[in-house]
This record gives sequence, C-alpha cells and structure tokens, in this order.
Amino acid sequence: MHQAVAIIPARFDATRFPGKLLALLKNKPIIQHVYEHATRASLIDYALIATDDRRIYDVVCEFGGNAVMTSSDHASGTDRIAEAASDIDCEYVVNVQGDEPFIRPEMIDDVVKLLQNDTTTSISTLAKKITDRAEISSSHVVKVVTDEKGYALYFSRAPIPYYRDEWQDPDSITMEDNRIEVFKHIGIYGFRKNDLMKFTSMKKGRLEDIEKLEQLRALAAGMKIKVGVTEYETHGIDTIDDLRKAEEWLSISL
Repeated sequence: MHQAVAIIPARFDATRFPGKLLALLKNKPIIQHVYEHATRASLIDYALIATDDRRIYDVVCEFGGNAVMTSSDHASGTDRIAEAASDIDCEYVVNVQGDEPFIRPEMIDDVVKLLQNDTTTSISTLAKKITDRAEISSSHVVKVVTDEKGYALYFSRAPIPYYRDEWQDPDSITMEDNRIEVFKHIGIYGFRKNDLMKFTSMKKGRLEDIEKLEQLRALAAGMKIKVGVTEYETHGIDTIDDLRKAEEWLSISL
C-alpha cells in the first residue's frame, strides 16, 4: 500500500491552448516538468499521469513516466484522478495540475503533511499572500479566507475579505495599508482517498455553479479543507503568451 500518490490529470483539448501540455519548455514537454517535480517530493510514493489522449500517453511513456488512459467523459481533472486512484491502494491522493511546470516538490509535500497532521481534514490545499494589486481585482485569481485554525471558510473570484473602509469602491483597491492581507488560492489539492471518492460522487452545488469553483462543493457539503500558507509562487500555462513568459522566467531563475 502507498501512503501518498500524486496524480496529474492531463487532457489535450485545452480551450485557450490546445496541446499545451506537450508544448516544449526548455526542450521538455510541460507535462514532463510537472511529473519530474512530483516524483521529487519526499512524501510521494508514486506519481502517475492520468489522460484521455493517446498523444499525451505516448509522450509520457517516451520520457519514462507512469501513465494511464482514462475516460474522455470526465467533467473535471478531479473526476479523472478519482478514476485513476480507484485502482490504487493508498491513503492520500494529491491532485497536481498538469499545466503547472513550476510546482515545487516542497509544495506537494506540504499538502500531504496537512492531511497527516489533522485527522479531521478531508482536503488540503495551499494559499499565498498576494503582493500584486492587480491580482486582488482579477477574477482569474481565486481568493480564499480561512478561520483561525486554517480551515477554509470560502473561496471566491471576488476580492475577499473586502476591506470596506480602505476600499470605498472597486477602483480604490490598494495595498498601501499594512493591515491588508489577501490570499490567493494555489490550485493543488490533497485528498484522503475515501474523501476523494465521496467528493466526486456528489452533485454540483449552487455556489460551485455560480463561481465555477469545484472546491465550493466540498465546503457546501461540510467537508473540511485545511489551507497551508506557502511562500512559493507558481506560473500556470494557459496561453502561448504564458509559455513565452515561463521561458523568460526560467532563464532568469537558472
């Protein structure tokens, strides 16, 4: 039995950048960068790429990775990893996004530790303090608020918490006051395997449908999500321009 496995959902037909997971970043497919980082996490016993596309499957096999073919009918990556995890004897499953080539092994370990250290937690994830004002206003950046113990209270595309006195209107949002702390959600999830199967069997909820955030399904159902704060930044690849920026960022960081 494995204690923790990392499963990377990988589909070819991304809306804004089809085939992006096979696009080359420093002479390696994006999906290979993600896989290699997952295998370097000290608490991960096994890493696997779950895909519905033979092209991705073949590339993963070519670079020596583990891959499995899954149904093409899944509505989300979470559904895809649940299918892949159903045949794996393990305690924890970490959903690592396939378009996050800069995900760090330490971040993957952190979501596993959150589950190991709190038996009441069904799901674990990460957040990072926002330092860029534009991210607070952006609906593409998901924000999260937690209680005093680090359990998620809500996730939203809106600026939360909303500093009423400092932000009189959306155009007045600033970060000049040292009291202002807004955290963005980092899209990596750890699940207890049983809770993963429970979650994917539940119907989509009203809040999830409104915000288009599936983690709200878990909160609405009373599942506890523990949020760890990370100092690390990630750079997801959604467009060709994102890939160009990633190349520049990687050149500077090396």
